[in-house]
Amino acid sequence: MNNLSPFPGMNPYLEASTFWSAFHSRLIVAIADILSPLLLPKYYIEIETRTYLSTPDDNLLVGIPDAVIFSSQQQKDLQNSSTRTLTTSQPKQVVLPIAEEIKERYLEVREIENRSVITVIEVLSPKNKAAGIGRLTYQQKRQTILRSFTHLIEIDLLRSGKPMEIINQTNETDYRILVSRSHQRPLADLYEFSIQDKIPDVLIPLQAEEPEPVLQLQQLIEGIYERGGYHLRIDYQQPPPPPALSLKDREWLQQLTDTDLQ
Repeated sequence: MNNLSPFPGMNPYLEASTFWSAFHSRLIVAIADILSPLLLPKYYIEIETRTYLSTPDDNLLVGIPDAVIFSSQQQKDLQNSSTRTLTTSQPKQVVLPIAEEIKERYLEVREIENRSVITVIEVLSPKNKAAGIGRLTYQQKRQTILRSFTHLIEIDLLRSGKPMEIINQTNETDYRILVSRSHQRPLADLYEFSIQDKIPDVLIPLQAEEPEPVLQLQQLIEGIYERGGYHLRIDYQQPPPPPALSLKDREWLQQLTDTDLQ
């Protein structure tokens, strides 16, 4: 097996919780790095962070806080002490909904002269596509952008979860990239593709009448896959993470496994 991704476009195995967080961060930085020289000297690109609190009620466990570590002897002493003092009623263990701070990175193309935000680039996270505070937080920001003069690029490389709302759109494809130019709203450009397709190139809108630089996502993701050593970390003998593939895609993946992944 070589160190290149066997998939022609998005690799669905990268959507697994084991890989997604780091892959998302790598992709945000890679987009910023490749666009920066194309935007200078009039514009620059900034990595921003959206922060909110999430609880287990959001149905997505991100992590747990650090805990005090006791030695085995201390634990035994505590257990013995508890046994001696509790004689009438034994407690049961319960789980408390401890909120955790969630940080999501996104990109802003800003004008150097006055720092005004020209374009926002979002790479959706599992929290954005699941019911809960993460989706609500992003929906509020999305609406704020759509009511402004700022362009929006929304990159959805996750098959799981509920896609963001688009009027009269069935969302039958695996992945989507939305390009909303402020002067064309409510119309927007939607790129749709599946695991069998190459990721399309995307134009980055700037000020009116200015040339739009091209973002080659396919090239970036192939580079991240190679540098991250994912060919050594992914077990292609296992099925990709949910949701389950269609029969057509399963047959295609089986053929791919029998050839490129040997």
